[in-house]
Order: sequence, then structure tokens, then C-alpha cells
Amino acid sequence: MPPINVKDVVLKLKGCSDPEIGINIVDLGLIHNIRIDEKNNIEVTLTMTSAMCPVTSVILADAQLRLEKLEGVGEVNLNLVWEPAWCPEMISEEARMNMQLL
Repeated sequence: MPPINVKDVVLKLKGCSDPEIGINIVDLGLIHNIRIDEKNNIEVTLTMTSAMCPVTSVILADAQLRLEKLEGVGEVNLNLVWEPAWCPEMISEEARMNMQLL
């Protein structure tokens, strides 16, 4: 079983976008932590832009499915947290620049 690393996880999660905003969840700043153990079990701690986000279940399901497609992956656990609360300053510089172009 090939080892999975954080870069593999980040690349998969960059394919998962917030459908309302059109920015992937990594660049949006929703990912707080990624842990991978020796059995390739993945644990991602993430948040949403708001506790009232109407697409939370869509984003979580998309992220789960993408990570489960990694070769050799064990269990995938997504931990949704609300602290620290998301704020616009968490958006990556690249995403900010792309937003200004729109």
C-alpha cells in the first residue's frame, strides 16, 4: 500500500469547491488540519464559512468521496468544527487575486 501524504490530500480537496462561491475549500481557508496515520487513515478538520451554510452536506460528501478515491486509503473522517470561526482573511492570496479578476 503506497503511503498517502498531506500533499495528496490537499490536491484532492482542491477539487472540491464551495458551489455558492466557486472557490475550492483549500483556497477558501476551510481546512484547519490534515492527519494521516501509518494505515493511511485520513482525518481532516475543517469548517464552513457559516454555521448556516446551506451546502455543508454537499461539500462534506464531495470531500469524502474525493478522499476515498485515493489509492490505498484507509478510513476517511471529516471533523466539522466551528472554532476558530472562518473569516475572509483565511482565503488564500491566489484565490483573492482570482476573485478580483471576476
